[in-house]
Amino acid sequence: MTSTPPEDEPRFRSSHPEEGKVAALITWALYILSIPSAALLVPVGLIVAYVARGNASGVALQHIEAQIRLFWSTFMWTIIFSVLWLISLLLSMIAIGIPFLFVFWGALFLLMVWFTIKSIFGLISLLGDRAP
Repeated sequence: MTSTPPEDEPRFRSSHPEEGKVAALITWALYILSIPSAALLVPVGLIVAYVARGNASGVALQHIEAQIRLFWSTFMWTIIFSVLWLISLLLSMIAIGIPFLFVFWGALFLLMVWFTIKSIFGLISLLGDRAP
């Protein structure tokens, strides 16, 4: 009689070292296109990373984990700068917040540029088979 392991036990599988590399490449490419696409492709890249994380191993898995961390850290900074920008917008009604509007708008733009540059470096390191 054969028994199957219960569902709560982990299933160990051997995977090819290259498994997940294509998904990591696609995700980096979608992240790099964040500026031309007005950040519309970034959530698609995040979904690809989450889906591929289960099958990836080795360096590809490290890149996928780095992509997920990069997205969420950038997302949190975007929320912070957007809230500050909205506060500045409200303050601009009494002429105090006008300079801050431009400062926080510039910070949001620099955050998007930083995200894109970090994605380019991630893609270069993936192509060189190095950890991010």
